Amino acid sequence: MRFSLPDSGFDRVAAFYDPLSRLVYGQALLRAQHHALEAGLPPGAPHLLVIGGGTGGVLLEVLRQRPQATVLYLEASPQMLRKAQALLLRRLPAAATQVEFRRGTEASLTSQDAFDGIITFFFLDLFELRRLQQIMARLYATQKPGASWLLADFAPAQTWWQRLLLAAMYRFFRLTTGISGQTLPPFREELTRLGLRAEQKQYFFGGMIEASVWR
Repeated sequence: MRFSLPDSGFDRVAAFYDPLSRLVYGQALLRAQHHALEAGLPPGAPHLLVIGGGTGGVLLEVLRQRPQATVLYLEASPQMLRKAQALLLRRLPAAATQVEFRRGTEASLTSQDAFDGIITFFFLDLFELRRLQQIMARLYATQKPGASWLLADFAPAQTWWQRLLLAAMYRFFRLTTGISGQTLPPFREELTRLGLRAEQKQYFFGGMIEASVWR
């Protein structure tokens, strides 16, 4: 999960967010992200938006799969942004000129920003419906014709333990970071409302996590 306000509360969890996610979900979050990237990254040298990417692991995978890609890495949390920059310089220093790190939210996107692919991994789940609609409309406006929207996120709970885990997650992140969401919002329905359709769906962690590509 990531937050999208300028004074992002995710600074408070930046130091332990990745170990915590692995403790709870093992490798399921990473597997979902990798599936979405493998299924939906545009070919060649695409220009991509990663929003709410956190500490930067997804950025390394994007550049591994598309070494010629250019990326706008948009993150509200200064701590997360610094961690992502440091990770790139440590692991892929030759790719530093291909990535623009920008602190901010969807409001920081300009009229010149246009992307072949949008990557929202465990990001859209953070917001109450009205805020979610604002964010998604702005992101949609930056898509080039034929662009893909890559999603990895939580699916609606189907069992008692999934409902319990989701409720615990929302309570934890509302207390520590101040996210606006209280339950899983209908971001799939909102993608459909924007005229997009899901492809290449795959589920992980007992069906609780979904990876898909929307076009």
